[in-house]
Amino acid sequence: MAGFEGVVVSDPSLHNQFTQVELRSLKSQFLSLRTSSGDGDGRPLTVRDLSVAMSKLKIAGDGLSEDERAALLGEFFPDLDHQVDFELFLRVYLKMQGRVGAKNSSSAFLKAATTTLLHTISESEKSSYVSHINSYLGEDPFLKKYLPIDPMTNDLFEISKDGVLLCKLINIAAPGTIDERAINTKRVLNPWEKNENHTLCLHSAKAIGCTLVNIGTQDLAEGRPHLVLGLISQIIKIQLLADVNLKKTPQLVELIGDSKDVEELMSLSPEKILLRWMNFQLKKGGFRRLITNFSSDVKDGEAYACLLNVLAPEHSRKPYPSTVKDLLERAKLVLEHADRMGCKRYLTPKDIVEGSPNLNLAFVAHIFQKRNGLSSQMKQITFLEANSDDPQVSREERAFRLWINSLGVPTYINNVFEDLRTGWVLLEALDKVAPGIVYWKSANKPPIKMPFKKVENCNQVVKIGKQLKFSLVNIAGNDIVQGNKKLILAFLWQLMRYNILQLLKNLRFHSREKEIKDVDILNWANDRVKNSGRHSRMDSFKDRSLSSGIFFLDLLSAVEPRVVNWSLVTKGETDEEKKMNASYIISVARKLGCSVFLLPEDILEVNQKMMLTLTASIMYWCLKRPIPEDRTVSSDGENGSSSETTSTSALDDTASESSLDDSGGR
Repeated sequence: MAGFEGVVVSDPSLHNQFTQVELRSLKSQFLSLRTSSGDGDGRPLTVRDLSVAMSKLKIAGDGLSEDERAALLGEFFPDLDHQVDFELFLRVYLKMQGRVGAKNSSSAFLKAATTTLLHTISESEKSSYVSHINSYLGEDPFLKKYLPIDPMTNDLFEISKDGVLLCKLINIAAPGTIDERAINTKRVLNPWEKNENHTLCLHSAKAIGCTLVNIGTQDLAEGRPHLVLGLISQIIKIQLLADVNLKKTPQLVELIGDSKDVEELMSLSPEKILLRWMNFQLKKGGFRRLITNFSSDVKDGEAYACLLNVLAPEHSRKPYPSTVKDLLERAKLVLEHADRMGCKRYLTPKDIVEGSPNLNLAFVAHIFQKRNGLSSQMKQITFLEANSDDPQVSREERAFRLWINSLGVPTYINNVFEDLRTGWVLLEALDKVAPGIVYWKSANKPPIKMPFKKVENCNQVVKIGKQLKFSLVNIAGNDIVQGNKKLILAFLWQLMRYNILQLLKNLRFHSREKEIKDVDILNWANDRVKNSGRHSRMDSFKDRSLSSGIFFLDLLSAVEPRVVNWSLVTKGETDEEKKMNASYIISVARKLGCSVFLLPEDILEVNQKMMLTLTASIMYWCLKRPIPEDRTVSSDGENGSSSETTSTSALDDTASESSLDDSGGR
């Protein structure tokens, strides 16, 4: 199929170092670099030219000076007059990226992309995640014929190639994210159906908070180990950390004092909350060290021994781990104590001693799930409930948070109302949506101690918003600093809407780059449904008839006739039927390649904002995809609906895009 044609590199070992998304991008950069070399005099590109040329185009090695680049090239490629072809360019790229990685080595779980410079995998992590999958999916009707997976083989990557296991794992991590009726689960799937599963998987993973960079459906179809394992790692850890927040575990208020501390705790990432909880319990056991990470600080096993003794003293046995000098033996005793508590083994004694951060985090998160040792303090919990958000505010906060993180901004946010108060993340988001609009010289980068510095950032945010013609009556920078939820949500909605309309405008369809308005999206959707021979329509994005889901199913079927299985669609008359349709709509849209962050409740309640973003996402996907024989989009978009012959390359690319389009953000 056309969608599975990619950039081919003759050396398999070199080819395997890159995803297809990366190869396409690098091929384009190489062609630009080759064209720009020699001042257009036709002289071939040589190794000698690379240092300056790559520096000008900002290709690889951003952390290297020009002298360092030149020295690196001389070290690995002595013949500076050697002509550079694409494969040599890729080798230079890897060398430079590797040198930068050596200079700036760091690790972070949820903020980390699924790709790494070295493209290696940890056998310990693979074994741990295989055990998790066997435990949680072993009885799944479709997967049980493939499970249990042997962790000593590469069967995990083979089984993942049809996308079913990854989709079902997402539903274990965040139940209800994917309507399983949308997963293709035939005994033998064709490439198109596998591609649909992987597209559904990647967009659903993004919708639960995974960070996806440089990974597409073809990479999953090929079972690339480092990418598959990186994705699985994030999904599993989202599952394990799901309860590490005040909403799911209100008893966490025991860790803090007054209302200001509650706000601070709400803004922390799950990892930091877990560290605070661990130190809270260790203090009870008389442990005097402060644990600041899940690697070097827990390698000696002493913190684990104390933590488990505080949480489950009845399962303690002699000899006590703290009295054993051999670190491996001590780690073994710690894990035996955890086993008696009923905790799953996410790591081995060797992983503890070596300080494996991912596995130690998984281990502590599972201990928290099994027994957190917190008591219910009703006074503080009542305070928390009094300040909790209404359901619609919570859903909008979630949608905007996931959308901002999907833009690829450097700062990962955990809570919109707390994390945006410095103004810095909003400036980063504005710069992604409207590149060059932020005046960075006057921006203040966190950590910011002086309150007026935060106000300065937020004042610039409001100023830019007015420049983009947002409605910001009676909104000042200080309102954002103070965490005014209503005003923050209003600003974010206008920013998301602006992003959507700009992306549609840039497609140059019938508007000829004229400004796109909400009514254009409404009319496009109604015309598509009408032209497909169906009779549903919407009068506005707050039309109550949308709650049945029929219009959106008609629209999805109009842009891709084969994507909706009408035998699974209900009449949408009762609340239960409406909910089933709403759940199916979201999964079908993601299966096509639409980036949507709404929930079924948004369709049931006809949330006007989310109805617009859903419709616009479908419109964008339809008008953006390549058309056979004619790559231009017709004025009315008629040719975009068509058949199975349409290239799936657009689906492959959208899996790694930010928001609705990668080019709109990164």
